[in-house]
Amino acid sequence: MEFAKVGSTQMLLLVLGSIIMFGVPLLIAIIWKLKKKEPITTILAGAGTFLLFALILEKPIQNALIFPSTMGLPDHAAAQFINARPLLLVLLTALFPGVFEETGRLVAYKTLLRNKKNRETSISHGIGHGGFEVMLLMGVTYVTYLSYALMINSGSFGTILEQVKVSAPAQVDQVYAVAEQLAAFSFGDLALNIVERIFAVMFHIGGSILVFYACKDKKKFWLYPLAIVLHTLMDGMAALSYFGIIVISPWMLEVFVMISGSLTFFGAYLLLYKKDEDRRAGEKPSPAEA
Repeated sequence: MEFAKVGSTQMLLLVLGSIIMFGVPLLIAIIWKLKKKEPITTILAGAGTFLLFALILEKPIQNALIFPSTMGLPDHAAAQFINARPLLLVLLTALFPGVFEETGRLVAYKTLLRNKKNRETSISHGIGHGGFEVMLLMGVTYVTYLSYALMINSGSFGTILEQVKVSAPAQVDQVYAVAEQLAAFSFGDLALNIVERIFAVMFHIGGSILVFYACKDKKKFWLYPLAIVLHTLMDGMAALSYFGIIVISPWMLEVFVMISGSLTFFGAYLLLYKKDEDRRAGEKPSPAEA
């Protein structure tokens, strides 16, 4: 099986993408830690939140309910009911990340970070959550695609196709699509991915701020369901496009992500984080200290 060779420009872009998707999140985390003297464990708690609640819990439960065939499970009545109703399918597909990831933040603040009351904790958690998502989803994808490109150019990529034909014949077309994508990969594709991740991380930081203050002040607990709604709305547009309910260009979809991420981040930062005085700075000295 012959596949179009991946050019040197495409190879360079894949290497650059791999470096950016792994290196930038790490650099941001290091700079934030050094600047704010934040413990690395707070950032790692954010990463752990994404790993546990998004990957280990959310995806298997969502797939078992809506897409059982992806897990090798037989089709069932609930999946048939949901998939026969496109708007319900979109709603649930978008709602799962919102509920699980925002609840993950809530659980983290109530358990591992229950003694962390300084406002920087909220941004540290968001950097860990959003940064780890970039590394695990986009970074690993770029490295995988780079390895595929090397195999295509060496003529050994056909072995993957043969394996897929045996193990997952329904995914053969996806393998062809990946090979075609790699041969035509452009700077615009890389730029699109970078823009999307920047504003996705901004959204995660904003969501982390919202849920932090929901935990910090009982009167502001409504910020937790608000974070779920905002998360669902952002993912809902992507789901509407993915399932063909609306037709929207990739760049227009990214504009929506930019707006959602910016509004969530700046709204949470300016209305909550910026107005919140550091607890230690706001405490009055005791008579003995005065």
